[in-house]
Amino acid sequence: MNSKLLGGILLVVGTTIGAGMLALPVATAQLGFWGSTVLLFACWGVMTACAFLFLEVNLWLPPNSNLVSMAGATLGKGGQAVAWVVYLVLLYSIICAYIAGGGDLFHYILATSGIQIPLSLASLLFTVLFGAVVYMGIRSVDYVNRGLMFGKLGALLLLICLVLPFVSSVNLSSGEFKNIVAPSSLTVTAVSFGCLMIIPSLRTYFGEDVKTLRKAILIGTLIPLICYITWDMVIMGVIPLDGTPGLRAMLHSNSTNSDLVSALTTILQKDNVTVIAKFFTSICMATSFLSVSLSLSDFLSDGFKVKKQGIVGNAIVMGATFGPPIALVLFYPNAFMLGLEFAGISVFILMILLPPLMTWAGRYQKDFARAGYRVPANKALLALLVIFAAIMLLISGKWGIAALLLIIATLTVGYITEKTTQKAV
Repeated sequence: MNSKLLGGILLVVGTTIGAGMLALPVATAQLGFWGSTVLLFACWGVMTACAFLFLEVNLWLPPNSNLVSMAGATLGKGGQAVAWVVYLVLLYSIICAYIAGGGDLFHYILATSGIQIPLSLASLLFTVLFGAVVYMGIRSVDYVNRGLMFGKLGALLLLICLVLPFVSSVNLSSGEFKNIVAPSSLTVTAVSFGCLMIIPSLRTYFGEDVKTLRKAILIGTLIPLICYITWDMVIMGVIPLDGTPGLRAMLHSNSTNSDLVSALTTILQKDNVTVIAKFFTSICMATSFLSVSLSLSDFLSDGFKVKKQGIVGNAIVMGATFGPPIALVLFYPNAFMLGLEFAGISVFILMILLPPLMTWAGRYQKDFARAGYRVPANKALLALLVIFAAIMLLISGKWGIAALLLIIATLTVGYITEKTTQKAV
């Protein structure tokens, strides 16, 4: 395996495995371990298929084209507007969740070490520390991410080995499969496979080596699936669904991540488990924060047509990337689970609904796909993915329903406007 392929895989894994992984056993505990495993497999299959569709569309356009350009070229002004708004909501929601969760963990770790600082300062320090790496560009993110990813996967493996003997079959059998349609389970699981935003940056990194890029995406999504199933088994098998500490109570907590580490400490009474759990949860926040922040900065650079070069260009892009989420977290410090729920709704739109819509428009209306890489998906499969995304939005509650109706209206108006303009010309 060459160095660039390894770096690409780790960037996909780093983007995928993050705060969503920490929240998974909490959000899906109500449907039990076996139900959560079924949901994970289903979500992985759908999200991986959509990732390759996303790659196909991206390859139709020049390098450095992000989702705004992709949606505009295939779905017109209406699609471009949807992409702008929802993509910003997605990435800002995820970064808010990571800053809130990272600040919470940073604050908890310092407090257990005898260092007391305000939670807001812990969130700021977390952002400044890892935001500086994003400022230095994708190569710096790649190398820092490689080191963190090896540490993350090593810590996860060690943590699993230490905790596995304490797994209870009684705990694993708790929960009910009917809860698989619970909004929190669906949205958090969807976010846990949300790696599509890194694909335009990876394309820039790999150049025209599409074969290696496809390998990086496939392997990079398969590794998280295995990690998630194992992580769910360990956490759900040790921490009971109900009681104190219990996974159900954590779902409504203001400090989910530190509560999870604290529960492991309380139940197992093992200092080595506590240390590794702190290390692992902290790195989960850092790696995904790096990848998602890089994706958002590239998106804003493409959308605003401001190159990330020089002091002025970098200041504009970095300010737009980190300013809004920092402000939101400082005013709403309990943003972790809420951020993931909004991110989940955005994932249904951007990563399940838009890829097949863009592929359909590009193949059958715009005639973009005359040569080059093509996903073996016909009209029936593309339509099935669109219907699946719509159902997920309907299930996810009032915000999902409102988003679906607004998207239908926006795309319809955009389509009618485009056809009217073409006739006038």
